[in-house]
Amino acid sequence: MAGSRLWVSLLLGASLTFWASAVWPWPQYIQIYSQCYTLYPNNFQFRYHVSSAAQPGCVVLDEAFRRYRNLLFGTGSWPRPNFAGKQQTEGKNMLVITVMTAECNEFPSLESVENYTLTINDDQCLLTAVTVWGALRGLETFSQLVWKSAEGTFFINKTKIKDFPRFPHRGLLLDTSRHYLPLSTILGTLDVMSYNKFNVFHWHMVDDPSFPYESFTFPELTRKGSYNPVTHIYTSQDVREVIEYARLRGIRVVAEFDTPGHTLSWGPGIPGLLTPCYSGSLPSGTFGPVNPSLNSTYDFMSTFFLEISSVFPDFYLHLGGDEVDFTCWKSNPNIQAFMKKKGFTDFKQLESFYIQTLLDIVSDYDKGYVVWQEVFDNKVKIRPDTIIQVWREEIPVDYMKEMEQITKAGFRALLSAPWYLNRIAYGPDWKDMYKVEPLGFHGTPEMRNLVIGGEACMWGEYVDSTNLVSRLWPRAGAIAERLWSSNQTTDMEFAYKRLSHFRCELLRRGIQAQPISVGYCEQEFEHT
Repeated sequence: MAGSRLWVSLLLGASLTFWASAVWPWPQYIQIYSQCYTLYPNNFQFRYHVSSAAQPGCVVLDEAFRRYRNLLFGTGSWPRPNFAGKQQTEGKNMLVITVMTAECNEFPSLESVENYTLTINDDQCLLTAVTVWGALRGLETFSQLVWKSAEGTFFINKTKIKDFPRFPHRGLLLDTSRHYLPLSTILGTLDVMSYNKFNVFHWHMVDDPSFPYESFTFPELTRKGSYNPVTHIYTSQDVREVIEYARLRGIRVVAEFDTPGHTLSWGPGIPGLLTPCYSGSLPSGTFGPVNPSLNSTYDFMSTFFLEISSVFPDFYLHLGGDEVDFTCWKSNPNIQAFMKKKGFTDFKQLESFYIQTLLDIVSDYDKGYVVWQEVFDNKVKIRPDTIIQVWREEIPVDYMKEMEQITKAGFRALLSAPWYLNRIAYGPDWKDMYKVEPLGFHGTPEMRNLVIGGEACMWGEYVDSTNLVSRLWPRAGAIAERLWSSNQTTDMEFAYKRLSHFRCELLRRGIQAQPISVGYCEQEFEHT
């Protein structure tokens, strides 16, 4: 924000140096002073305060301390800094962490508190948070504040930060159906998500092209629906590893199994699940969406989602509901007879019947659900606590009008429409994403409070592990800041300087993030 930029400039002088402008996303309140302290890598420690509710043995923080020590200093030993001929600064040998409530063995949730306070001055180097999840966000900010001189000495400046997220749901969607993403690629993405303070991994796991989720209840789904049932699947161990890896970084895993459309890969493993399409009076040999007219369909969905509800611990499942092509349903005489029996006069009513039945099934498993906006647009009767994700941009209803209509109806909303990272353009397209205001619609304060955040989406038609990292980062960071920082943080020049430096920091951490403009990074790693 313009005010923040002026404030930092007053404290630091006319220009923003690397160690000040590498902070991303920008905190809600921050003061950075020119006074700095030396950090000695060989002696530096992260230490729990004696009054902290979390203590040694809290795996979330113990693992975070190990990660951040390696990120800051590496794993080797460092020579003591040589201050010959220079003024020696006061040293800091530890960051003390106080957590008010220990949630070391739990999973983050939509309601998790991520506030933290970071104080670095002559008297203390202290990180205070309500929860371990807030402490994780504070550790990331601390790591971005540490800078290294040309001589190789580590410093951190006198700093005061009070920070918290603007929205509780800050997500990134990966599509692992159109192109299979190896487990290592997903875990690496979770790392960089934590650097950007994203807190939801929306795993769009299956779709028309392939079914890589290995179901223990219906193993034929993977055997017949994946690209390769040996090499291109996610085993139960893989899924557990992703969920725990994400948990240790304060990231929720929200799995999406989209129906009734986007389900062609389900058909080979579950005969009779999909609707046979007809050409005239005879089947054409092709198939359409899930068949909503058969009791066997709902028996299958009940058993399948019982498994999914047990595998994925987050309260929410994403049930899709988008882009249902009615052509096949229209061609099928059995579907037409079913609709006549039910008194349905259009296919949106048939779709609504299917989705409402599915939502009832999932609700019985004590799960909440997220759906794409078509479920709302088609007037499906959904529970009041449903979360609706807005993704469509086209006329006649723009996405802000959609946000207005959803919140006016009393539903919670997530925004994704302007944040499709798979769409690329020549030039700094991150700027358009950065300029989006999620609350930029006409509405009451109560309506705006129903917007719980948004998601960046990376669909996989033209993306796999060869280009995912460079296409994601640092572009996704623009969305991360929009969802974390104050709505007053809008100064584009200030954002450009910080995102450029943050991209260099990502390179230092081994992330092959693409450049956002002409320029270079000072560090040697850019040339390796």
